[in-house]
Amino acid sequence: MSTIIPIGPFHPVLEEPEYIQLYVDGETVESADIDLGRIHRGMELLAQEKTFDQDIFLVERICGICSASHSWATSLAIEDIVGVTPPDRARYLRTIVHELERLHSHMLWVGLAGHILGYWTVFMWGWKYREPVLDALEMITGNRQHYAWYKAGGVRRDVADEIWPEVLKIIDEFAGNVDMLTGAILDDPVILSRLKGVGLLTKEDAIHYGCLGPTARGSGVDIDVRRDDDYGAYSEVDWDVIVQPDGDCLAVSVVRLLEMKEACKIIKQCIEKLPGGPIATEIREIPRGEGIGHIEAPRGEAFHYIRSNGTNMPERHKMRAPTFLNIPSFRPRVKGETISDAVLIFAIIDPCYSCTERMAVLDPSGKPFMTGVDLIKLSHEKTEKLRREF
Repeated sequence: MSTIIPIGPFHPVLEEPEYIQLYVDGETVESADIDLGRIHRGMELLAQEKTFDQDIFLVERICGICSASHSWATSLAIEDIVGVTPPDRARYLRTIVHELERLHSHMLWVGLAGHILGYWTVFMWGWKYREPVLDALEMITGNRQHYAWYKAGGVRRDVADEIWPEVLKIIDEFAGNVDMLTGAILDDPVILSRLKGVGLLTKEDAIHYGCLGPTARGSGVDIDVRRDDDYGAYSEVDWDVIVQPDGDCLAVSVVRLLEMKEACKIIKQCIEKLPGGPIATEIREIPRGEGIGHIEAPRGEAFHYIRSNGTNMPERHKMRAPTFLNIPSFRPRVKGETISDAVLIFAIIDPCYSCTERMAVLDPSGKPFMTGVDLIKLSHEKTEKLRREF
């Protein structure tokens, strides 16, 4: 009979609350369950209570690391309803900020991976090298996170030409640091022993589970929304989709490291080619209709669907972050591995639980059987029950 080992929902290596159950025989993991639903914030319902413009500010709060991803996807969905295309300058500016976000997201993951491995030098390097990227984002948008910069039709504020030399300097230094970090990681036998051959996910399993982003590309699945469904300025600059065939923790790590090099290339080319002109196409009203916006966030495809009933508020805003599809791939990855590698294998998908949370109420009659007040009452009752037990 298997022994159950719980991890979470509060655990030193879990950055957000999540609950994992490992079923083990000795030190070997036989199976695993993941219990979601601990940080639900009601984003989709809140979106229906905001205007379209306020909605963009709301979705930035889905994830502090993917602020540009969700606000850009929402903007694209609204533009799809209206049938407008942003000006060229806006497309290039959007692309620059989005790739800067990819740099700071991937480097944050490198630091957290070092933390989980117990390799504190990598942790300190990763977070040190990430700081100048946040400085560049602040120079361009005014904010290090939650940029309040994207809007339907373009961007909210223009960027002065004199800041670009400083941004380019930051990117050049960052690219050099990525080279050093990549060499240090791939040349360290201890790191390689923890990553190589660990947490294998075959290409077939990656497709079966619908994996996205680096999680899929680390298993040889050649997908990337930036190339496959062109948006922004990606088709006008030279860059490569990074794919690794091995499917282990090392392959996914290499994908993220090399993607940072490609992001640096994209940013530099966009700055060099940045056109002049307006930064937004004016949108006065949103007609009835449906729109879709999807982009390649650092963790994979972020998908937003919006339905408009002709008012100034969305009738429906459906959000799907990439972690929602990547999390189930933990089960085939961890099977047969040791307990000591389980948290690392879970971290390799770069999970964002607050991105993933949602709630569905299913009732054949169509009538809600639990209101917000009921949920609060249920929470209080559960808390009181736990207090009596402990």
